Amino acid sequence: MADMTDTEMKDAPVAPASESAPVAKLAMVTLDAPDAAELGRFYAEVLGWPLVHSDENYAMLAGPSHALGIGTIPDFKKPNWPDDGHKQFHLDLAADDVEAAAARCVELGAARAEPQPGETWVVLLDPAGHPFCISDAKNWG
Repeated sequence: MADMTDTEMKDAPVAPASESAPVAKLAMVTLDAPDAAELGRFYAEVLGWPLVHSDENYAMLAGPSHALGIGTIPDFKKPNWPDDGHKQFHLDLAADDVEAAAARCVELGAARAEPQPGETWVVLLDPAGHPFCISDAKNWG
């Protein structure tokens, strides 16, 4: 399975600037979860971002350039792993020590996914079952 973590981001081609202004900018990524407050605490610890709002229905973390939102969905169905290429999305996180970061995420409530599809990154499942990857920060420029 190919993944952006197989390549170095600093070597990625740069698209030419558009002649027109962008229509919008990314402000926040929002995840569905069975318990917004619980998943908010998990990602606050993993990312080191402040949890600026948290209740039984919604949590929000403030990142350096955008936010991460988490909404409680009563009939939430977690993604399957392996997913055969049908997952809705996944987060790629960068760390100086991939294995140490993966171990800390497991301590915080993540699970190591099986099977592991690559050798240069680790796939984990957050407490709500969303897959996310940790790869070497040097590969992201």
